[in-house]
Amino acid sequence: MTPRPDMRTLLSQANVVLGPMAGITEAPFRGICKRLGAGLTYTEMVSAKGLHYNPDAAISRALLTFDPAETPCGVQLFGAEPQLMAEQAARIVERYGDDVALIDINMGCPVTKVVAKGEGSALMRTPELAAEIVTRVASATGVPVTVKFRSGWDAESINAVEFARTMEAAGASAIAVHGRTRDQFYHGRADWDVIAAVKAAVAVPVIGSGDVFSADDAVAMLECTGVDAVMIARGAQGNPWIFAAARALIDRGEVLAPPSAFERIDMAREHAAALVGFGGEHAFKRMRKHVAWYIRDMPGATYVRDRANTVGSFAELDEMLEEYRAFLECRDVGEDSGG
Repeated sequence: MTPRPDMRTLLSQANVVLGPMAGITEAPFRGICKRLGAGLTYTEMVSAKGLHYNPDAAISRALLTFDPAETPCGVQLFGAEPQLMAEQAARIVERYGDDVALIDINMGCPVTKVVAKGEGSALMRTPELAAEIVTRVASATGVPVTVKFRSGWDAESINAVEFARTMEAAGASAIAVHGRTRDQFYHGRADWDVIAAVKAAVAVPVIGSGDVFSADDAVAMLECTGVDAVMIARGAQGNPWIFAAARALIDRGEVLAPPSAFERIDMAREHAAALVGFGGEHAFKRMRKHVAWYIRDMPGATYVRDRANTVGSFAELDEMLEEYRAFLECRDVGEDSGG
């Protein structure tokens, strides 16, 4: 197995990363984002318990399939049983070898069915258990182990700084902080001051997450918080070009033009074809939300979005997008961004 760079070296070379999003960051989309400048990608969160009881299930195979363009990739695990987490992390590293850049432990997911089992952001309420998980996984794998968590459980229990120190002491090689509480889910503004406080409190690299929807936002987070890297999640929905734009602005001070309407439609078609190739014909249904994001604010977007939600096959979806492109060509607006 090829030696992996330490997290500080890795993030210095890749300081704009794609955050994991359940049901969204499947391998084809991650590959697109990597090609367009994402320095690092993460799988969707993978249940350690699911891997333990049904390791060969189709969903497990899909979640742990990598696009060749993105490797090595971060694998995000979730669970609340230290020994089981360690066993499954070790199995992943052994099976996928150099394709795995790191194991990231999800301690930030706010979804009720996850936190009800003591997993995800619920672990911020049990820091001793969280620390044991990190220690066990780090000891079992030998690859960098990172942790992603939130500012706290709710407004009355903002404990990100203390939690970060505990994770660092437990053996975390890097920390990612989303500047919202569990109670906020994705509402309200992310608190970048909390992210800055975490960065000041630990020696390991820190990745900032929350409200990065443009290249300007990425630069602002780096400047305002001092983090080592910026994680972009919802800001990449329908806009994988955000990574190229962020890298150009950070690295060269260059402002890139937004993608044209033609480029957005063409990327939606490419994404859909890749998704069907990856997940089978039925996967075109998972493309519907992506289509809505790609064409957001473009002329006729509402009509096209509604049609995308009713088509019955990938061929129909692709034909509809081709027709939409021709419609924009006739209106002579395709070279504009459509924003």
